[in-house]
Amino acid sequence: MKKCPRIEVNLEKLKENAKALVNLCSKEDIRSAIVTKAFCGDKRITKAIVEEGIDLIADARTENLKNLAEFKEEKLLLRLPMMSEISDVIDYVDISLNSEIDTMRKLSEEALKKDKIHKVVLMLDLGDLREGILEKDIFLTVEEILKLKGIKLIGVGTNLTCFGAVIPDEVNLGKLQEYAEEIEEKFNIELTLISGGNSSSVYLLGQDKMPKRINNLRLGEVILLGNETAYGEKIENTHNDVFQLVAQIVELKEKPSVPTGEIGKDAFGNVPTFEDRGIRKRAILGVGKQDIMLDSLYPIEENMIVLGSSSDHLIVDVTDCHREYKIGDEIKFNMGYGTLLRSMTSKYVHKEYL
Repeated sequence: MKKCPRIEVNLEKLKENAKALVNLCSKEDIRSAIVTKAFCGDKRITKAIVEEGIDLIADARTENLKNLAEFKEEKLLLRLPMMSEISDVIDYVDISLNSEIDTMRKLSEEALKKDKIHKVVLMLDLGDLREGILEKDIFLTVEEILKLKGIKLIGVGTNLTCFGAVIPDEVNLGKLQEYAEEIEEKFNIELTLISGGNSSSVYLLGQDKMPKRINNLRLGEVILLGNETAYGEKIENTHNDVFQLVAQIVELKEKPSVPTGEIGKDAFGNVPTFEDRGIRKRAILGVGKQDIMLDSLYPIEENMIVLGSSSDHLIVDVTDCHREYKIGDEIKFNMGYGTLLRSMTSKYVHKEYL
């Protein structure tokens, strides 16, 4: 019997997703970076993706990039470097995204100690209010960066959608292009990497809406799950079932649909609400909130209802399902990004490659 809970990874479907995105980006001369953080820098998954023509590996954790050091592709650190990891950044990262001049000074110092030149991309905050310098500070910051001997400014970038849910468009990405060109003219330098965001920018491709100087996108969810993240539309020639969660039934009983007694807070400090649907057949599965997120978990079985979860148990209503379940049966789910990220990170969820 196979181990549960587990993630089943269909590597062939994953390769088809990667190929579709590489083709889509290459038509507009965009270099796509694969974001490996959702699968914790897993080597088999990374290999399947880069074989389809991706030549830039991106992650938010230096630990994952260190794990992928054997890959020849350039490594890009997505999260702004922490002071505590400066040495590892210089050792294992080719390019890092930055917005703090003090951090870049430390990167420069460490790079010089190790006889290296570290590449940096200056992040601009164009409205999403996550990382990035404000527009009024751009030129003063660039002036300071160019004084540093151990780093080289190779580009500018922005992040959209992840925090403020600001959708990339011709206006904000147009600003990114304009600032890149102004920096080049003012300081007489060439910027070779203009990074126009993540999977939420993909919807602009093929519509003649992507500014011409944007030549990099940092892609995770759209390759792994087959949908862009601005509007959630599926990308042509991709699969949304590359990763599937399999969990096993540990209890199967008919029970009331509303608890008995005074309702207080659950284990996570929330006060749950329940719909009275009478006596229902409920299956308890051996997986829980330590491994999944309920709002991005989708049963493949028609008519199955996800009722809720504790740390270690997932409760589903199987009353109206066509299949007659029994103890030990496996139930399969498709996942959104949140559950994919959490379950791939969990050491309690086994990984199987198809």
